Amino acid sequence: MSKTEYDVIVVGTGGGGFTAALAAHERGLDTLVIESTDGFGGSTARSGGGVWIPNNYALEKAGQSQPDSEVKRYLYEIIGDEVPRDRIDAFVENGPAALRFVRDHSAADFTWVPQYSDYYPEATGGKASGRSVEPRPIDGNVIGDELKRLTKSYTKAPAGMVVTQADFRKISLGMRTIRGPITMLKVFLSRMITMARGKRMYGMGMAMMIGMRKGLLDRDIPVWYETPLTDLEVEDGRVTGVVVTRNGSEQVLTARRGVILACGGFEHNEEMRKKHQRAPIGTEWTTGAAGNTGAGIVAGEKHGAELALMDDAWWGPSIPLPSGPWFCLAERNLPGSIIVNQAGLRYGNEAAPYVDAVHTMYESAEKTGIDHFPSWMIIDQRYRNRYLFAGLGPRQPFPGRWLKEGVIVKAGTLESLAEKIGVPADALAQTVATFNGYARTGKDLDFGRGDSAYDRYYGDPRVKPNPSLGAIEQGPFYAVRMVPGDLGTKGGIVTDARARALRPDGSVIEGLYATGNVSSAVMGRTYAGAGATIGPAITFAWIAANDIADSTRADSRTAGGAAPRDSTA
Repeated sequence: MSKTEYDVIVVGTGGGGFTAALAAHERGLDTLVIESTDGFGGSTARSGGGVWIPNNYALEKAGQSQPDSEVKRYLYEIIGDEVPRDRIDAFVENGPAALRFVRDHSAADFTWVPQYSDYYPEATGGKASGRSVEPRPIDGNVIGDELKRLTKSYTKAPAGMVVTQADFRKISLGMRTIRGPITMLKVFLSRMITMARGKRMYGMGMAMMIGMRKGLLDRDIPVWYETPLTDLEVEDGRVTGVVVTRNGSEQVLTARRGVILACGGFEHNEEMRKKHQRAPIGTEWTTGAAGNTGAGIVAGEKHGAELALMDDAWWGPSIPLPSGPWFCLAERNLPGSIIVNQAGLRYGNEAAPYVDAVHTMYESAEKTGIDHFPSWMIIDQRYRNRYLFAGLGPRQPFPGRWLKEGVIVKAGTLESLAEKIGVPADALAQTVATFNGYARTGKDLDFGRGDSAYDRYYGDPRVKPNPSLGAIEQGPFYAVRMVPGDLGTKGGIVTDARARALRPDGSVIEGLYATGNVSSAVMGRTYAGAGATIGPAITFAWIAANDIADSTRADSRTAGGAAPRDSTA
């Protein structure tokens, strides 16, 4: 019979959950991890694996560190009053130690993504050279049969090749620069060599989760799959365990010291999305892990936890492909593309950070009364000949199914294209003509596209004078359906600087901690840079485990203040 009592129970097997488990175990706490699905990795495994933690060891090695005071000024400015400053400070001060802990206690390792700009590099303390790091590729064989349980990335590199974030930027430009074909050749040769050696290499988020899973296996930390959380066990206002379904029956698992929720947001819960978020919304446009149905948020709220940011998400303009949504990154920044609403008008900077781009989509629709759902990305044949698009190589024809289902619409002229997608032909023609003028001068007078270093990161350096602006003039022309997709939801349980769950009156729910998308985002309504979801998830997981361990050694703790920056774990 399975053991039912532990010091700490961690709910969820993504980056936050595995960090919490490793940290709790290292502090001598008997730890169990539970997972609702039959696999591990969650949304972290499905992601690009970027981690935004300023001044971490990989950034220091690359000479990209800076004073904490500058980082804090950056976050204070972009987040505003949405999040208490002590919580922001806790992230900045503890993040480097948390990532160093992950490196030292698992097989995951990280390296700087060169020049991947912060999303607001022009803000005070912003960094155009970027503060994002990504996992080094790893051989999946290190975890043996557990590799079968790894949640796969939402998109797959051709022929199983390992493409890093740094590689993707170069490859997205196709043959436009020498770096593109050289990188593709390097990736191909690496694949051949590793196959010959019997290795099964993985990159991005999957690499991170393989490395972390190796850490748990080495320490015999148990992970129970297909054990969904259904409730919290509470005694005298303190969370003392979890109620789960296991092997077809309900069980109570006791957590003597604490429960750490790290089980993702509610992006796959249709009822919750419609209750808390703006229409149109649904579960079919998210790339978040299938197990993210809001169970942790529901359980926390039931027992008094305050919720915040429930109307928001880690948004991104997405293409609703027949096989699932494609979250657009480089496609929007590359020259020769615009996004228009149903009136044929641009309504924002297409190359803006993806959360902002969808905020603008909703806000512009509400302000103008014009239908923005779907919006349409307008491109021409020159664009298709030059760049990768939604996983397709340059010049590669769009699949017939995409055309048949209306995800892609093709026409010989702009006028014909407008007719096919139901927008006014004269408005679309004027919009394109105006944009083409901006492309020639290099200055987008309407929305400033290309002014920011972030806009230019995925741009084409051969296009002058603005690498994000290019004329749309060579038929045939294409319209690509665009919807408000997301990487996951942002709203959840409000926590303090120690990752403890709070009630609406600010009091602590003893024994309950939350990190990642089950908690209200420390980034508020913004997004500091690539990996600003995973970075805080790892950091507050580490803080939570250490707080539980420290509380174990003391009869009482004073409120406030995160775990000391130099705490050892």
